[in-house]
Amino acid sequence: MAKKPVLKSQLDELLEAWRDARQGVSEEVENIPADRFDFRPTPDVRTVREQVQHILEVAMMATAELTRPDTNLQRAPWPKLLAMYAKPAWRARSKKDLIKLLRKQMDDAERRFRSQGEVALWQTMRRFDGLQGTKLAWVYHAIAQEWYHRGQLALYARLLGLVPALTQRIQGS
Repeated sequence: MAKKPVLKSQLDELLEAWRDARQGVSEEVENIPADRFDFRPTPDVRTVREQVQHILEVAMMATAELTRPDTNLQRAPWPKLLAMYAKPAWRARSKKDLIKLLRKQMDDAERRFRSQGEVALWQTMRRFDGLQGTKLAWVYHAIAQEWYHRGQLALYARLLGLVPALTQRIQGS
């Protein structure tokens, strides 16, 4: 007898997608040696460390703002909005601390979003462009941001002569 599929809520699926993205980011970060965290492909781009800190600062801001009853992404100019939430990301400097914070922040995000419940995702809020949008759409924006930066970390790995973590997984090594 076939097992019935488990029906998940939209919140469950959203958090599963975010955890998947975060797991991929974490794997790419773990793949890069700690002594290469200051690698910067060109002078005008972030180092490995700065990429991870940026992923965290955006996730911290998104989690805090999107779980507020009065979400407003124009609350402050972008750098100040990040600064309101990102101090732990900026303080984390070592590979070990950054990986730990990636896990801790994801656990915090899940706890906060679950405490709000699924209906809160349908609330509207002010976006960066001043228009109204749902919180749900902006959580997906945060997930896409992590996938984007995961790709950058994979490219950094290639430039360092490493095989990206996802490629290793696909190849079964």
